[in-house]
Amino acid sequence: MARMHSGAIGKAGSKKPAKRIPSWAPYKEKEVEKLVVKYAKGGKSKSEIGMMLRDSYGIHNVKALTGKSVGAIVAENNAGKKLPDDIIALIKKLITIQTHLGKNKHDETAHRGLILTNSKIMRLVYYYKRSKILPADWELDKDRLKMYVE
Repeated sequence: MARMHSGAIGKAGSKKPAKRIPSWAPYKEKEVEKLVVKYAKGGKSKSEIGMMLRDSYGIHNVKALTGKSVGAIVAENNAGKKLPDDIIALIKKLITIQTHLGKNKHDETAHRGLILTNSKIMRLVYYYKRSKILPADWELDKDRLKMYVE
């Protein structure tokens, strides 16, 4: 698949682990769900939870173990954030670019980055409104961006 804002093409990414549960798996289904909910209530994103379970607990695949993804477990227990993780990450990037442009007003490359990041956010918002993850009347308040990140 081609990259969004460059001429580069390529197929990058890691491969998913095997779907079977190994015999040495130290945790059972309920324990894993409790860990996911604990970290979600602690403010961790779904990807951070997956990495912590993999690195600290040796849980290689939550879906193979529980039958549900990390996102489904978080949604069941109403422990997640109001905004999806990818929009939050792009808003953080937008804040960083805006602070940079405040100090370096003539940086045209950063200005282009601001336009592209803004475009990505609007595209995601449109997608999430269509798929009813965000309410239809949700708007990004550009004057108070930092409130979304906290």
